[in-house]
Amino acid sequence: MPDWLLPGPTPAEFPTEERCTITELLNEPACPEVSLALARVAPGVTTRLHAVAGTVERYVVLAGEGIVEVDGETARITPGDRVLVPAGVAQRVAATGPAPLEFHCVCTPRFRQEDYVDLGDGPAIAPPLTAPSPRSPQ
Repeated sequence: MPDWLLPGPTPAEFPTEERCTITELLNEPACPEVSLALARVAPGVTTRLHAVAGTVERYVVLAGEGIVEVDGETARITPGDRVLVPAGVAQRVAATGPAPLEFHCVCTPRFRQEDYVDLGDGPAIAPPLTAPSPRSPQ
């Protein structure tokens, strides 16, 4: 088998202590520079406040709606939104709609459990004070 092929199947979805489920689509020692996961947050659930040391995260919202908090600032998120989370910054998401909030999470370098920092529940996530700006056509 060639070194560049990482054979399937992808691992099964699993629950986390963070209060979401994860499907690791790509997270291999053979590819240390990046990982890709599908995250799913059930309606009405807020993930635990956490940071990932040394890892930049990017969320691409696929389905559902919610509120994301990054470094104490909140914003509403819906499909198509992208969220950039600097390394080591406190973050969490809340699924506010009737369906699960689903998003791809791209990490650089790849996510490693030992870099995860649980910051507890913290105060309740606050809704954003302003409405999101209108989307510009792509």
